[in-house]
Amino acid sequence: MEKNVPRAHHDLGGAAKFLCEPVDTEPHALTDFDKEVDAIRGVLGAKGVMTVDELRRGIEAIPEADYHRLSYYRRWIRSIADNLLRKGIITEAELRGALEAE
Repeated sequence: MEKNVPRAHHDLGGAAKFLCEPVDTEPHALTDFDKEVDAIRGVLGAKGVMTVDELRRGIEAIPEADYHRLSYYRRWIRSIADNLLRKGIITEAELRGALEAE
């Protein structure tokens, strides 16, 4: 690997500014939101609509400020929505309508 290649903002492994923070290794409960997002990703995968690689690429494409602001599963749902929009499976109007109904 080249030494002068800058890290992408999502590549946090071994980054000095994160080494001073302890890693929480204790099990934690998933929220209902977390479970729903995981289920959506599972259904999309099972139906061949979206792969795990597409999910990952979508997460990595989130702008840096948003990436660091969003929680783990909020990054997932952002990637899922972006992928579905890009593929024309949903429209922006449908997404806005669903978000307003919340």
